[in-house]
Amino acid sequence: IKSTAIDSSRLDATGIFLHEAAAKVFTCEAKAMAALKAGRIQAGDIVVLAGIGPMGTGMEETAQLTIALKHLPFGHQVTLITDGRFSGVSTGACIGHVGPEGLADGPIGKLRDGDLLRVRIDCARLEGAIDFLGQAGRPLTVEEGAAELAARRRHPEIAPHPQLPLDTRLWAALQQASGGTWGGCVYDADEVEKRLGVHRESV
Repeated sequence: IKSTAIDSSRLDATGIFLHEAAAKVFTCEAKAMAALKAGRIQAGDIVVLAGIGPMGTGMEETAQLTIALKHLPFGHQVTLITDGRFSGVSTGACIGHVGPEGLADGPIGKLRDGDLLRVRIDCARLEGAIDFLGQAGRPLTVEEGAAELAARRRHPEIAPHPQLPLDTRLWAALQQASGGTWGGCVYDADEVEKRLGVHRESV
């Protein structure tokens, strides 16, 4: 989260950003861009872009979407949550590298349109949380929401890109084996060797 990209008008007196809304879920950037161009993404929306982590697309950069939001008058009022990545071109609350990614059966990959989400970011303490709170007319506590997500199946449209290069697939597998996006963007060779049962003689 680039907290400095969050418009100051969206923060309370203590530097806390709070956004609660129904999610609009997309499984590729092209579909999200089509919705944006068609006016189906509006101020106050929470956009979830899932399935584009290392295992999905090699963790592509969501540049088209973040650039579009930056130049739209209401862009700072849209929250973006993705298991992909974005560069410095971001506005509003952009939350990336979410892990476990959708293809690793992380919670982001189990979200559906209409799911009620609450995003809270403390820009002073550099802490944040995303909570699933059920759906309209069927509110859940944070604990109930976590249990429901854990029991759900992955979004049916989330799948690896069919043209993902072999070297990217290998990198994604190594990265996942060494802890996934929770462990960072690069894989931990020591952890991968440990999981593969490779024993290296110390010199």
